[in-house]
Amino acid sequence: MAEDVEFKAILARKEGMSQVFDENGNVVAVTVLTAGPCVVTQMKAKDTDGYDSVQMGFLAQKPQRLAKPQRIEAEKRGVPATRLLREVRTPGPLDRNVGDELKCDWFVPGDKVDIVGECKGRGFMGGVRAWNFAGKRRSHGNMDQRGPGAIGMHTYPGRVLKGKRMPTHWGGERITSKNHAVVAVQPETNTLLVKGSIPGSRGGVVLLRTARSQVYVPKG
Repeated sequence: MAEDVEFKAILARKEGMSQVFDENGNVVAVTVLTAGPCVVTQMKAKDTDGYDSVQMGFLAQKPQRLAKPQRIEAEKRGVPATRLLREVRTPGPLDRNVGDELKCDWFVPGDKVDIVGECKGRGFMGGVRAWNFAGKRRSHGNMDQRGPGAIGMHTYPGRVLKGKRMPTHWGGERITSKNHAVVAVQPETNTLLVKGSIPGSRGGVVLLRTARSQVYVPKG
């Protein structure tokens, strides 16, 4: 773990995937992200709040479209209205102030980042698809080949145990994809290119932060 790696974080919108060529002529699959600009809306310190963090806003919004508490809070702090607010734990005090802008040029090619997003929702799935159940026999008049079968006991404890694998909603979960390399930074279009695929659908908002393998970040 590198002690001198600066912690960085920014909110971004996933635009899709593309490919670029590296210096050796190899094709590299990349995800295109519109990263920032984000505005710092609040800074928390361990001495006063018990932990260090930065709160940032992303995607400009008309003040009248915000809930009243959010609108009043933005006016008090003198920051523009934004559609999204996210708080990110930091390993220590961050050299930023309320009202500062966080842009994509904060990152440089070669940075390793963890990307937090929500994976695509796949709807309601049966046990065969969700848990890779084998299913039952297809012969002898079986009318429930993809059903889960018995799910509990008869006399004791006489109920379905918690955690039983059953048909369920699949996807739509928070996922952290680790150790993506920043391939290119394009400040003129607020664009970052990161290696590989990341969670979420096109247009979804994700959080980029310095990889935990590079610098320790408290969970939260």
